[in-house]
Amino acid sequence: MQTVAELAEAVEEHFRTGANQIDFAEVTEVDSSAVALTLEWQRLAARNNILLRLLNLPAAMLNLSKLYGVSELVQPS
Repeated sequence: MQTVAELAEAVEEHFRTGANQIDFAEVTEVDSSAVALTLEWQRLAARNNILLRLLNLPAAMLNLSKLYGVSELVQPS
């Protein structure tokens, strides 16, 4: 398992290659840190003028996003 900082750094590199999507298909568990990380990815994407696509978001991620009042920012593509 990677740390939030490692994942944030990996996605920055991902964006530099021109990629614009993150696939959650392999994600089996989420908590508030997953929501926070996804919001950070959204900020990084916006800073790099990238329209980020979130694929295969787990239902738990969507539920937590609603609970925290950020569901409009964490939407599947």
